[in-house]
Amino acid sequence: MKLLKAMVTVAGMTGLSRVIGFVRDVMTAAILGAGPLADAFFVALKLPNFFRHVTAEGAFGVSFVPIYSETLQRDGENAAAAFAGEAFGVMFAIIGIFSIVMIAAMPWVIYLIAPGFEAGSQQYQAAVEMTRITFPYLLLMSLCALVGGMLNAHDKFAPFAAAPIFFNLCQIIALLCAVWFKTPGHALSWGIALAGVVQLAWLWWFLRRYKIHLPMVRPRLTADVKKLFKLMGPGAIGAGIIQINLFIDIVIASFLATGAISALYYADRLFQLPLGVVGIAVGTALLPMLTRALAAGQTHEARNLFNRALEYCLILTVPAAVALMVVPGKLIGVLFERGAFEHADTLRSAPALACLSLGLPAFIAVKILSTAYWSRQDTMTPVKIAVMMAGFNVVVAVIMTQFIDVAGLALATGLSGWAQALLLWRGLSGQTEMTLDERLKKNTLRIVLSAALMGAYLLAVAHFLNPWFAGTTIEKLLALGVLCGGGGFIYFAAAQILGVVRLQDLQKYLVKKQKMAPASVLPDNLQDMEAEGQE
Repeated sequence: MKLLKAMVTVAGMTGLSRVIGFVRDVMTAAILGAGPLADAFFVALKLPNFFRHVTAEGAFGVSFVPIYSETLQRDGENAAAAFAGEAFGVMFAIIGIFSIVMIAAMPWVIYLIAPGFEAGSQQYQAAVEMTRITFPYLLLMSLCALVGGMLNAHDKFAPFAAAPIFFNLCQIIALLCAVWFKTPGHALSWGIALAGVVQLAWLWWFLRRYKIHLPMVRPRLTADVKKLFKLMGPGAIGAGIIQINLFIDIVIASFLATGAISALYYADRLFQLPLGVVGIAVGTALLPMLTRALAAGQTHEARNLFNRALEYCLILTVPAAVALMVVPGKLIGVLFERGAFEHADTLRSAPALACLSLGLPAFIAVKILSTAYWSRQDTMTPVKIAVMMAGFNVVVAVIMTQFIDVAGLALATGLSGWAQALLLWRGLSGQTEMTLDERLKKNTLRIVLSAALMGAYLLAVAHFLNPWFAGTTIEKLLALGVLCGGGGFIYFAAAQILGVVRLQDLQKYLVKKQKMAPASVLPDNLQDMEAEGQE
């Protein structure tokens, strides 16, 4: 199935990026730690990323790709290229001016987003300086989103999926060169700015390689660009609400004991591994494919894409969520606890990771369900739901931090994810293309049971391996390897016995698909998978 191949491509590149990202995070924890300077840097990191998620990966991404894909399907490459060039010019002008204004106003901006930082303090000044360095990353990544969206619409998924690798490599290089900068935080900030340049150059090279035309034109509000902005309006609000929730977490955390922002960051880094690999893979692959299927009136293909995306994601995210909830302290301790990152930081980050992971399957479902709306160019419904979830998240966060510190912020985020998924699902009721097929219904229960067996193994073995986790670095790594390797084996063995997936069939399926074999030669299990999606 084309969706599976695309997801594997994106997930593979994203997975490699996450592995390199873990090296970066381990180095960051050891060199930067979780103190006041770290809190200042993470604010500098999150501010441009806030607007990037709203523009590049939020409103723009979900609005541009469906219009570009539909134009490509209906009117051909020349019309699609003209639209892309117009969008590029307008985006460069608007975000360029916005970035200049924000850099000039940064002292007031930092005061608003981190009011717990005392004005005039070293922490406050560092946050202002570092955020001014990182903010141009917003413009660069917004342009990357446009170029990457064009590549994805042409089914060239690997380059955009590989781009984050360069971000992590630039951060690692910056840490290695930290002695030549004012602080490690300043070195990391310059690494972010450099990463934006490298990523844009990488994607632009592939645009030329695949002979995908992107004309450079002056900014003009053409009919297609106006349509893009019309769709972006609700999308920007929706993506903005999500990011505002994250910034509300920072505001609340800035009033907690020093290190709360850092504890939330390190918990989020582990949480983002499965969320990023699976969520990015399915979102990147599904949106252009689902858009084209709906534009061509292929109802059965659209339903099959929707169900298989949910199924593949549940297979991967449910066990990941169980593992992160059951042994969060072991994971954070082995990966981060060294140098400036102390055991007390592990004890503070672990409950936050467990609470975040509660909502992992829900966040993946939100990604798929939202894609179903975006592919129909409906950006308003997800916005209404996101607005409701914003209020829910704030109320729960304010209440829970009184009892469980920074973990209360994570718990509010996890619970709001489930509420959002439920409301999005209810909004899709009655649409034939988005109904669940029988295979997905059966496999969901089997996946949960397999993950529960894995969780029992993790609890028992983690207790048995406690002396190793308290030993040397080698002993800790061996213990983590036994824990994770054994847990993965238990889960996939149970999933295979219960009939969720047969690895030998999956291997044959992928090989034969690459050879363009007819459906009649597919293994029976995989024939059933596709057939049930067409019911």
